[in-house]
Amino acid sequence: MESVNAPMKIVAVSRKAAHGIAKPNVDSIHLIAGEGVEGDAHCGATVQHRSRVAQNPGQPNLRQVHLVHAELFDELAEKGFNVAPGDIGENITTRGIDLLSLPEGTELALGGKARVRITGLRNPCKQLNGHAEGLMEAVLVRDEEGGLVRLAGVMGVVVADGEVRAGNAIVAELPEGESQSLQPV
Repeated sequence: MESVNAPMKIVAVSRKAAHGIAKPNVDSIHLIAGEGVEGDAHCGATVQHRSRVAQNPGQPNLRQVHLVHAELFDELAEKGFNVAPGDIGENITTRGIDLLSLPEGTELALGGKARVRITGLRNPCKQLNGHAEGLMEAVLVRDEEGGLVRLAGVMGVVVADGEVRAGNAIVAELPEGESQSLQPV
């Protein structure tokens, strides 16, 4: 894997035992390989998101960890939205890394030992409008060709256990071979 070098860090970590959008910030989270964030409603080897459980409860959980770039909150603030880390359901809020441009399979080393493999884009849902009316539409925009662009972060699976906290460094390792653009998961 090829490493990406830039000042990349975690600005907040969040978890919530019950389903719902906003997750409170905590001092640290523990990532469990093959499961996700210990104590979070979405932790599990099989899908935990309620809409996906209704479709097929046995499918693998490709959405164990949700990561969002803090730069999105800066952009949303310019549009009049007050969004802080954890407000849109992410477990890890980052700064200095363009999460949306990473290819599928990129591995993020978070802090000391924890590692997350990026599986795809978060497909935002209407629950975001419960935080602020119009927020879902603000994180779904159109590119120059009219294609839908999802801005609400990326999803991943835990490949190595570890504690993660605000201030930890992030190291991105790109997959070898031909890159696959992120698709919604």
